[in-house]
Amino acid sequence: MLGSGFIGRFYAESLQGYRSRDKIVSIYSRREESAKKFAEDYKCDHWSTNMEDAIAHPEVEIVCIALPNNKHEEAVLLCCKHKKAVITTKPLGRNAEEAKRMLLAVEQAGIFNGYLEDLVYTPKFLKAHESVKNGALGRVLWAKSRETHPGPHSDWFWDIEQAGGGCILDLGCHCVEITRSYIGKDIKPVEVMCWADTQVKPIEAEDHGIALIKYENGSIAQFEVSWTFRGGLDLRDEVMGTEGTIWINSFLRTGFEMFTTGKGADYVSEKAESNTGWLFPVGDELNELGYNHMFMDMFNSMEKGAAPKETFYDGYVVNAILDAAYKSAKSKLWEPVKLDIWRGQEGLSKPSNYTDYDADYYLVKEEMTHYGTKKLILKNKSTGKFEERILA
Repeated sequence: MLGSGFIGRFYAESLQGYRSRDKIVSIYSRREESAKKFAEDYKCDHWSTNMEDAIAHPEVEIVCIALPNNKHEEAVLLCCKHKKAVITTKPLGRNAEEAKRMLLAVEQAGIFNGYLEDLVYTPKFLKAHESVKNGALGRVLWAKSRETHPGPHSDWFWDIEQAGGGCILDLGCHCVEITRSYIGKDIKPVEVMCWADTQVKPIEAEDHGIALIKYENGSIAQFEVSWTFRGGLDLRDEVMGTEGTIWINSFLRTGFEMFTTGKGADYVSEKAESNTGWLFPVGDELNELGYNHMFMDMFNSMEKGAAPKETFYDGYVVNAILDAAYKSAKSKLWEPVKLDIWRGQEGLSKPSNYTDYDADYYLVKEEMTHYGTKKLILKNKSTGKFEERILA
């Protein structure tokens, strides 16, 4: 494990607990006291403040990167040097060029690589995504993802040089991969329109952003991200298709509500802002946030010699989309997504949305009225005029 902080401990709880046969054997931390404490807490025999020493440890089979964004490339290149499988927290890089270098490095080294995008492994997402794949929503027209909270835990997130950006990079990477998964990861993202601003926090990066992402098949994605939201961690997704709609509320409103004066209350859930009054705890945070299913996929895939659901390639595509978002936020224009490496479909066009009623008419809408008869709205194919038809 590279990193002994907030996300490293989340990862450790899940990967050592879920399959019950995985063990952290080496921990790297920049601070000796943190490395020692992590090693003690997770019964890890080897600790080091030297990254290469931790990676090269003979018992290490796979390296999990839980470091600040500006340290990812250094860690990945050391994994390539020592031929160690590697999985990394999101985002893959601070920008697409950095991500592309890491992607090419692991592929040239021939090592297993996984992108730890936990929110496409949550139980609710897995169920919803399977429904979409099975055609329950028809053709996906629009996918929206929202992640907002009062801001990240560690100091480096707030430094634009170390982090590479603000809430768009930190939270938008989740939202982009969620919506991309619903639309189809083989469908090419073509352009982005984004608004971003620094509204509250005394930082150089943005603390609030909203974007639209157009895909080659005519589908559109939307993300809303913020470090200014008050009230905890808000995770919501919506998917709309020609045959249906899905709404998901993953956090904040969990179906578990509790009131307390604060007596005996301590930790409630990630980024909760209060431990008094009405609270919304989470029953099994590791599972609800997707960590358990994510590590199961990573380790099972590595053991089978197969690629996991999320690889460095996915992280690269996400970075390329976010680069376009940042460019659009400055230009106030639709900006193209620059993908030097694209491994999906090419040359798609927007399909027809029209539904035939018969040889002469398109069906616009069908509904049952409150007075018990069926009403049809039709469009004449020849004249283009709309007609209303009542069926007894």
